[in-house]
Amino acid sequence: MTAQRRTGPRAVVVAQARSGTERSILARWAEEHHPGAPVVPIGPGPDVPSALGEMLHGNGPAGDGPTPTDSPEGDGTGEEVLIVPIRVTWVTPEPADGGAVGKLAGLATTAVMRMAWSPLHPSMARHRPDAARVVAGEPASVADLVSRFTEQESGRPGSPGFARFVVRQAVLACDRVERRILGDRYKVPRRMVEQITSSSRFPALVGRLARQTGSPPAEIEQRLAGCLDEMAAVQSPPAIDVFRALMGPMHTKAWDVQVDESGLERLRELNREHALVFLPSHRSYADPLLFAEVLHERNFPRNHVLGGNNLSFWPMGALGRRAGVVFIRRSFGGDTVYKAAIQEYLGSLLAKRFNLEWYIEGGRSRTGKLRRPRVGLLRYLSSAIEERPELDAVLVPVSIVYDQLHEVGAMAAEQRGGIKKAEGLGWLYGYFRDQRRHIGTAQVRLAEPFSLRTALDDAGDGPAQLEKVAFRVCAGINRVTPATATSLATFALLSARDRALNLQQVRDVVAPLADYLESREVPVPIAELRTRHGLRMTLDRLAEAGVVTVYEGGTEPVFAISSGRHHVAAFYRNGALHHLLNRALLELALLRLGDAATGEDLVELAWRELARLRDLLKFEFFFSTRREFRTEMLRELDQVDPDWRQRRVEPSDARSVLRQAPLLVAPGVLRSFLDAQLVVADRLAALDDAALTDEAAFLDECLGVGRQMLLQHRLDRPDSVSRELYSTAVRQADNRGLLRPADGSPDGAVLALGERRRGWRDEVTAVIDDLGRLAKLHRARLAVVLGAADSTTSTNDSDGTGTGPVPIPADEAAEHAEGDSGVAS
Repeated sequence: MTAQRRTGPRAVVVAQARSGTERSILARWAEEHHPGAPVVPIGPGPDVPSALGEMLHGNGPAGDGPTPTDSPEGDGTGEEVLIVPIRVTWVTPEPADGGAVGKLAGLATTAVMRMAWSPLHPSMARHRPDAARVVAGEPASVADLVSRFTEQESGRPGSPGFARFVVRQAVLACDRVERRILGDRYKVPRRMVEQITSSSRFPALVGRLARQTGSPPAEIEQRLAGCLDEMAAVQSPPAIDVFRALMGPMHTKAWDVQVDESGLERLRELNREHALVFLPSHRSYADPLLFAEVLHERNFPRNHVLGGNNLSFWPMGALGRRAGVVFIRRSFGGDTVYKAAIQEYLGSLLAKRFNLEWYIEGGRSRTGKLRRPRVGLLRYLSSAIEERPELDAVLVPVSIVYDQLHEVGAMAAEQRGGIKKAEGLGWLYGYFRDQRRHIGTAQVRLAEPFSLRTALDDAGDGPAQLEKVAFRVCAGINRVTPATATSLATFALLSARDRALNLQQVRDVVAPLADYLESREVPVPIAELRTRHGLRMTLDRLAEAGVVTVYEGGTEPVFAISSGRHHVAAFYRNGALHHLLNRALLELALLRLGDAATGEDLVELAWRELARLRDLLKFEFFFSTRREFRTEMLRELDQVDPDWRQRRVEPSDARSVLRQAPLLVAPGVLRSFLDAQLVVADRLAALDDAALTDEAAFLDECLGVGRQMLLQHRLDRPDSVSRELYSTAVRQADNRGLLRPADGSPDGAVLALGERRRGWRDEVTAVIDDLGRLAKLHRARLAVVLGAADSTTSTNDSDGTGTGPVPIPADEAAEHAEGDSGVAS
């Protein structure tokens, strides 16, 4: 971009040059567009050239040009003086699309060109003169800069801070023009720490913290600046390209990426007025890399990604920080100054409309479903906008889902009691090596964005305000998360327990699941589930990953979950469970209605049972508000029994609905979580009235006892032996006041702690018994379906519809529904 020759106001050209070559290019430009104007070079650092300071303070030597601050309007002669910022931008073509290897090679070339190391400048200027482009920022008069300095930093024109302010404004002006050439993807912050510490807000913040902590203001100011320096991302376009080139192998070869393009276009419009806060689900280390590439390719500004400093080891830390990663201490307890620094930094980024990104679960999911959200960063963000009434942030829930993950085996091992491998260079090498194999598709979907300020108002005041906002984020993520072929295939094989299925049998089990999800408008991969070829490819990919065993020594291949890989299979299955949750709860409620006495109010009984189940599972799943939940359950009942509103409901009707339902999902959805609660409840009951004092040791004990109970067939499936599930069950127990005796309770006012613990264990056992009855009914139906599939061949292969479920006779279903679940007390 070139500026027009100016003949009126006098100019001072501020040139950002990194080498002699760039200085020569900029000097020629200045002589052509502003003949005779002084050219003041500035560097990338915070230091201000003395020549610029002298000019701005009216001390420029004779013949050196104008002395802009002799008067508010110019150099003492009444003539307006303009500061004209310029720099050289090295422009290269975008890398051509030549597959993963070609793309990475192109990225590396682009990164080297854009990094434009000063020793390479002479050669680049000779061989690619078109790559060196002078960008000129919007000129500003000294009077205008004085006005801005006074308003933004409460400064005085004659103070040393004015020259630093002018340099920052020059850099920002060139950034704005440069983005028109390179795109919004290269919108980066400049000198954020310096801007924060020189702002008019900073002295007030220092004073407030000094009063809170009792420390001297000078010490607080130094600590605040240190904290900001530690966390602030120092982005630069060249570093972003280098980071993309080096980190690309962590995701470009492993997955094909499918993106919600319409959702991103809606966000583009919102981003013109508001900062966006992306809150994705967290399944893989590759999440932020893959999502960053999705946004980069669509010309979105680079997000500031907030992550734990456990990943700040060299070279990830040094390079990541320059590519937008904000490394936060994983624990900072009562450090008031550090908390204030985070809040001020987030507020400053919002004020300048830089987008943020963090993972609301606080870490990668070990079970495949969303973890309970952590609200720490959300609290700092909310406080930041409360202090700035003019600001708002738009929260964007994002679902990132993978067909498969290379790292899921390691996460499953952690759940069985294994030790998490520390991140470092050795870990990074191993991760890169694993990611070289293609393992399917990654899907990025965006839920409906919403205003943080409005969401806080809707949530109302009180201690649960932020949790309600966080739950709204998680509900949005779940709503747009698709059901993958991997999740439904593993659901089918886990439901068959230890029985191997042939391909047609897998199709027959998956078909009603896919039908149900499609009726709920949940995205389902039709080609991968409805055709023999697509389903076989899904199973083969799982077999290649060691999750599924394929036996081909007989008349046809048969498939089963591999020994010791149930946790991995459950990880994939659990990704779709939230879509089946309401159906599972309804099945349990209908089972209880079928046991009701004649004349009992079945409607009241149903809502009471659903409320009890919801409370029992509220730490495992995200539920809608009670009003929305009631509407959802009525809609679910309409789907299962469309005519229920036209007749008086009797217990026999509930039994009939269960017999005729095309699928039963409750055992497959809920059993693992209830089995984990049973282990925790059993161990708490063993403590009788004693307090739980060491949670880590308690979880280790639960892992040992869980393995024992599994061997004794007191638990239904291996994936229930999980540290993560036990930890969540402990949260449930804490919510019920079962971890330690209540303080100050009058004698006799409540049951003894041991008695209440045994009551929880009995409640969980009763629900497991109900799941056992439903499982027997499901297995009876499955036996008929699979038996029919053994003796018949589907005639619908050509259209991919497969064979539907075969209802079992009512008398046979009733017989199988009777009896004990097989769970020992």
